[in-house]
Amino acid sequence: MNNRIAVRRCDEYDPERIKLLIAEIYEATGGPEPGGKKILLKPNILLDSDPANCISSHPAVVEALILYLTGRGATVSVGDSPAIHSKGFLPVRCGIKDVCDRTGATWVDFRAITHDVALKKGNIKVTSAIKEADFIISVPKFKNHELMYFTGAIKNTLGLVPGFIKGKQHALHQSRNKFGEFLVNLNEAVLPDYFLMDAIMGMEGPGPGHGVPVKIGLILGSTNPLALDLTASAVAGYEPMTIPTNRIALTRKRWLKDENEIEYDGPDRESVRVSNFRKIPISESTNISLQFVMRRIKVLRKLEKRPVFIHSRCTGCLKCVKICPVNAISPDAAKVNYINLTDNKCIRCFCCSEVCTDNAIEVRRKLFGP
Repeated sequence: MNNRIAVRRCDEYDPERIKLLIAEIYEATGGPEPGGKKILLKPNILLDSDPANCISSHPAVVEALILYLTGRGATVSVGDSPAIHSKGFLPVRCGIKDVCDRTGATWVDFRAITHDVALKKGNIKVTSAIKEADFIISVPKFKNHELMYFTGAIKNTLGLVPGFIKGKQHALHQSRNKFGEFLVNLNEAVLPDYFLMDAIMGMEGPGPGHGVPVKIGLILGSTNPLALDLTASAVAGYEPMTIPTNRIALTRKRWLKDENEIEYDGPDRESVRVSNFRKIPISESTNISLQFVMRRIKVLRKLEKRPVFIHSRCTGCLKCVKICPVNAISPDAAKVNYINLTDNKCIRCFCCSEVCTDNAIEVRRKLFGP
């Protein structure tokens, strides 16, 4: 790992153009030698959705990266675990399965075989596909995130954890800070070797699943997840230290001791910042004592953003029920396509909103009603 990050402008999802830029970025940042290696690509596939929705890493970026790596003598496999990970999952709608078929890359089912890795506290199961690879390349998507505010390199590693084990982590780490600590711990235990961010199109507003596509016009690459996330969140207009994973990782001084250590290679930083990017409001105090009080006083709890169910849009798929790590969501036995939320059990992880494909869950304050 080094402190270098390369940023290049790219306005279109043209695999040949992207491939040339990847070669430039990879060389500028000292990416690991791919010749003769088995490489696992880990894109962001939250949901298997049309690429135009900007929910997943774009297939053109995945294709260009495969072509670059195989052109240098690597053997490539691709895998991820979506939020709702059914047996035999294939990323068809997002186009990545077609890319694998066309390029000869192997799609890997992360649920097939798992093993335990040690974290700072306890163990967690991850896909055993990482044991078969010489190194891992993570391909995060430039997106907002209701819980973490911004999702990038550090957050994308969570997809190495298969199935509902991911959701259970929210029950174990019930705040932005605690979940951010978990994500940094996970990366310290299982760190990909390279990170290439698809920021040609990104997602503003209520990400990671229901925001609005927005043109960013960039590709970013680094061996250092914190250098990439600090840079990318600044492009979105965030103060980087308001992003929990950024703040926690920098405090530990493992990947960077100071923001000024980043060796930046790219256009003027201010010129690539996206004006009027619709960010997630930074609404929660980082003061742990204040969080504790707010969670336990009903009046103050009402001021928190929460999942609000739009029953007229609900189709009764029950994905929200399946994903909830604390069983705070249940279908109403007397009403068709009507979901009940037990508010005093809800931990505000917003997983239900992420997986709802009907836009039937909004994350906002609800001052009146149950």
